[in-house]
Amino acid sequence: MSNPERNDLDDYKFLRIIDAISSINQKVNLIGVITEIGVAKQSRGTDCCCTLKIVDESNASAGISVNFFAENFEKLPQVESGGDIIQLVRVVMKGHRSGVNVLFDKKFSSFALYEGREGSKFVPYQVSSKFRARDEDNKFIAGLRKWTVSNQPATVSSDSLSLKDIKPGHPSNLICKVLHICEVNDGEWMIFVWDGTDAPPQDIHTKLRLDEELENPLPLQLEATPLSRKILCKFPTVGTVLRMTNDKCNEKMDLHLLKAGKWVQFRNINFEVRSGLWCGIVLPKSKFSYFPDDNDYTLQCQRTNEERVKSKWDRKPFTCFPWPSKITDTDYQHVPFATLMDVLTYPKVIAKFRCVVRVVATMPGHPRDFQDSSGTYRLRLTLEDPTARIHAYVYAEDGVKFFGGHPSIDTMIKMHNTLLGVEETNDFESNEKPRNPPWVECCLNSYNIDKNDIWGSIRYRIFATTLMG
Repeated sequence: MSNPERNDLDDYKFLRIIDAISSINQKVNLIGVITEIGVAKQSRGTDCCCTLKIVDESNASAGISVNFFAENFEKLPQVESGGDIIQLVRVVMKGHRSGVNVLFDKKFSSFALYEGREGSKFVPYQVSSKFRARDEDNKFIAGLRKWTVSNQPATVSSDSLSLKDIKPGHPSNLICKVLHICEVNDGEWMIFVWDGTDAPPQDIHTKLRLDEELENPLPLQLEATPLSRKILCKFPTVGTVLRMTNDKCNEKMDLHLLKAGKWVQFRNINFEVRSGLWCGIVLPKSKFSYFPDDNDYTLQCQRTNEERVKSKWDRKPFTCFPWPSKITDTDYQHVPFATLMDVLTYPKVIAKFRCVVRVVATMPGHPRDFQDSSGTYRLRLTLEDPTARIHAYVYAEDGVKFFGGHPSIDTMIKMHNTLLGVEETNDFESNEKPRNPPWVECCLNSYNIDKNDIWGSIRYRIFATTLMG
């Protein structure tokens, strides 16, 4: 694909990016490989906008940014894969202090998106309303496809993180797989991403008051309505599934244009901790690029996950290695560990599991209320591991086993504080310091309470587990 070939078409010629850069304020035609995508958002006016970065053989490293404006999100380019090709007709070259970029003007510009894989058809999968295809364009598309085989633009940024390395409050880059996208509120989208590693556990910032868990319970997930079992069963059972959202931004952004099932490199995203749960924040300046499934980085992530899934013991959280704390003991030491996502997605209603978890909350909040007037244990624990949070109940004889009988209130308070990671204090209810619950073993039994709603009424209880005094 050479420059003289392009100049043969005087009425409709393509410029190389390196030549177009000197054509300030002129309308030009370009064709390039997409390497980066900006998050689609509402402009300051009534339009929607986004930015793409494209490269060609004349400018393979730096590329150039193309700014799009359209009446709605659906009319913006909806790129399906990394390395796809975009054809731009009558776009305007603009000069700024930061350099030169391209303006797509909805009044007269047009575009077409093509698959970037060599051997794909020459039929665009998305075109703008003013675009008119020509047979002569096919040779340029074929040339770019051939060029990208040996000039793969998707590269891993040296400062990209995995989920095990994330920290709150610092704009970061993240490589992950998009598992699911849904609208959780009007205009607020949530992305569920994963890379096979465990996000680090966080301190719990809740007050130890009698009614705290009753009045303000720790959420089991960040989304108001939990995902259906059908969706959860499609998620990996090992590794953190991070929720990402745009709800902290003042600008309306459209995250549903991301493609589920794709590996993505996000740039300039933030991380927060909400009620002890990690949340990724997509910013107006955030960008992303798709990674091919056969990229070295993504293949390594998938191989590591497969090895971990097959291992008898590696379903334990990374941060509890070599072994969880010894403050609990179970009767099923020979049973392999399961994650809480294993528990939530198990194909049978009634089953038993051995897990490594943190106990992040109890209800009732004070140990003196763990038993009713007849001495029967009745309490609910909130358990978490890197994959999920669930409620698990301790009832009757299971409670006797768990607490080693009916110890004194002072002993129960000490056991409770150890389990929840509470610093010792003279006043139980005034302790508002952050808590860091230890990793502990427990056995769980799943059951249902409504035969007419088997999966909807599933519950979990702790059994065969003893809290060491």
